[in-house]
Amino acid sequence: MALQKLVAVFAVILLINKGCHSRNSGCGNAALNTRIVGGQTAVPGSWPWQIVFKNADFFFCGGSVINNQWLLTAAHCAPSIDPDTTSVHLGIFYLNSFNPGEVIRSVAEVHCNPGYNSQTYNNDICLVKMSAPVNFTEFIQPICLADENSTFYDELSVWVTGFGITSKLFNISFFQQYCSLVPYQVLTLFYFQLGLGAVADTLQEVSVPIIGNNRCHCYNQAYSTVTDNMMCAGVEAGGKDSCQGDSGGPLVSLYEGLWVQAGIVSFGDDCALPMRPGVYTRLSQYQKWISDTVTGKKPGFVTFTSTGFDNDWFFSCDSSVFSSGENLRHFTHLTILSVFSLILQFFVSNGKM
Repeated sequence: MALQKLVAVFAVILLINKGCHSRNSGCGNAALNTRIVGGQTAVPGSWPWQIVFKNADFFFCGGSVINNQWLLTAAHCAPSIDPDTTSVHLGIFYLNSFNPGEVIRSVAEVHCNPGYNSQTYNNDICLVKMSAPVNFTEFIQPICLADENSTFYDELSVWVTGFGITSKLFNISFFQQYCSLVPYQVLTLFYFQLGLGAVADTLQEVSVPIIGNNRCHCYNQAYSTVTDNMMCAGVEAGGKDSCQGDSGGPLVSLYEGLWVQAGIVSFGDDCALPMRPGVYTRLSQYQKWISDTVTGKKPGFVTFTSTGFDNDWFFSCDSSVFSSGENLRHFTHLTILSVFSLILQFFVSNGKM
């Protein structure tokens, strides 16, 4: 009798453990990534779920592989995704050079969350189906996704990857004050061609801590609302962040040997400014929508459980710190503001007008 009780208790423990972690060994594996906390330079294959979207060899957004035919990206990237012209590049580490494990696909379908709001960037998430499945290699792997029971506490270490802007001649706030919105592809073409910003040629990575939503809302209250569908990450002192061109890319963290995507690069106030963390789409809010939309093998969901206490519960906002914040403006990591005269200058200098 005692033995039967012991077996029953052991079985219950196994079931609880399986339910809590929802582990799926088919996702979140990066054999070439030896990084645990940091300190080493990335090598090809370090982030095998990273993809980029290109139109005519010009890249405009990132994304992540979630099964052999489906990708995740930001909804604000969708206007530039055209099934007739957009290519998807997987297994990519060098943006404009040869990649030994690179695979290219076209786009078959784009499904953005029906609740997406282009003004507030709430529900900034899209699913993209590729034209054909891909085979997984050491350079191409699906990322695990945070499920609906996941928790990401304040100060948790996460990683952001992408090919976005690494240096700027002018801060984006300069253009925000004097320019008007233009389509991303047009804008970034001029921005880079005129030498106003440099984009990375190799995949960039940065480790930043989670900033809890209470603290993030306090820091960002002058120009945006941080909803429960969003999460934030960044260094309070500034200097580390995602930036223009990183949009749609993954925010990931290592959990029990598996890499789990927590967020999608969405928007922020310029890049890497003090007390202006980047804002990301919170993936754990979309498990049902993703599962209902994706066809074929379902993505691997993992319950990411933060340990200890969430310091954000005890955060109190001192709004007096942000008394001059009324001059801040909202923009996305995809959309940059530009001056019409610069566009004219570009065309004139290239003899196209």
